Formats: sequence, C-alpha cells, structure tokens
Amino acid sequence: MVAKALTRKGTALTKMAKRSKDYEPAIEAFQKALTEHRNPETLKKLNEAERAKKEWEQKEYFDPKIGDEEREKGNEFFKEQKYPDAIQHYTEAIKRNPKDPKAYSNRAACYTKLGAMPEGLKDAEKCIELDPTFSKGYSRKAAVQFFMKEYDNAMETYQEGLKHDPNNQELLDGVRRCVQQINKANRGDLTPEELKERQAKGMQDPEIQNILTDPVMRQVLSDLQENPSAAQKHMQNPMIMNKIQKLISAGIVQMK
Repeated sequence: MVAKALTRKGTALTKMAKRSKDYEPAIEAFQKALTEHRNPETLKKLNEAERAKKEWEQKEYFDPKIGDEEREKGNEFFKEQKYPDAIQHYTEAIKRNPKDPKAYSNRAACYTKLGAMPEGLKDAEKCIELDPTFSKGYSRKAAVQFFMKEYDNAMETYQEGLKHDPNNQELLDGVRRCVQQINKANRGDLTPEELKERQAKGMQDPEIQNILTDPVMRQVLSDLQENPSAAQKHMQNPMIMNKIQKLISAGIVQMK
C-alpha cells in the first residue's frame, strides 16, 4: 500500500515537474516506493523522470558561445602540452555544446597524446558521426589506429577521409605511412620482435579471427602451402586477395 501511494505521488509530481522543471521530488518519491516494493512499473517511471531531468539540465546548460570559449581555452593548454588541463576544458565545451565536432576532435588528440587510445578512438568516431565531412575526425581516428599498429584499419580511415577532402596533406601523409608499414610485412622485412607483436595483435582482431575461421579461407590458406596452381586462381578473386592482404599485414601469413 505504501509503495503504491508513493508511486501515485511520484506520478503526480512528474506531471507538475513538466511545468516547474523540478523533477527531484518525483524522483525521491519513486525511489522511496522502490525501497518498499520493487515494482517494474515504478522503476520505469523513475527512469523516465531521471531522463527528463537530465534532458532539461542539458538544455539549460547548452550554450555554444561558452562552448567555443572553453574549446579555445583547451587549445591554449594543448599548445603548452598540458593535456589533462586541455581535456577538462574540451569536456566542458562538449557539455555546453554536445554537437561540436571540433571539441571531440581536440579531446581525441589529447587522449592520444596521453596514450588513452580507447578514449581517443571513441571521441574521433563521435567527431565523424557529428560531421562526416570534417577531415580532422578521420585523421584523429586513423592516428589512434596507426599507433595501435592496426595499419590496414588506419589506411581505410585515411582513405575514407580523402573521399571528403582529396587534397588534405595530413590524410595523404597518413596513407603513405600506412603503405610503408604494410609493405614491410609484404616484403618480409619485419624483425622477429615486430612480427611476434603484430601476430599477437592480429589474433585479437575480430576481423582476423573471422577470416581464419572462414571455411573458404581455410582452404585458400591450405592451397597457398600445398597447391600453388589452385592458389593462383584464388588470387584472382579481389575479395580473397583483400583478406589475404589483411593476414599478411597482421603477420599471420608471410609471403616469401
């Protein structure tokens, strides 16, 4: 009975909050109701009230002008190589304007400098999502992939960026660096340490795992070792060649 009464109270307070914008009393009522009886419907109403509160707070906090100012402050700290301080300002810029791709791009650069690759990759991908034509998003993402020695993925990202900005020198230089690294594997020029490291990383890549477990590719790899004439036919298939190239780049397959 107490839980039902508190849920009804929370529901009424939620309706009032749509005008007053004060969702805290409703949230408190739902939370108390759940301590009395954990009802799925009450939990749903609590989640809705908390979501409405968050959306209202974000709307009230939204201010692109202040966001631009915070981003510029972050840029100053970035120039001074004070990356944690820069991240604080870029984060504030994002809170003020969650639709600003530049803030995500710049924060991605900071994370990369600090070696926080997952965070850098996430911000770079968000930057691309917000503005697919913004070349910096692609260069940031590819830089993380290159640093993680995912050269094929980095190459694809640089090339995707070049579709939007064909003459971008940063993207063109990135492609060149990827080609150099991929060619090292193609020529068999990797040191034993580089080969071992690349193989270990490759075996953790879901795409590489899928290639190696594909029955067709298993036959192709077998033919490469035991049936050269059949292997030559496989090489004429662009899709198979692309997969073999990925295995070569990962150090899984070595061409002599």
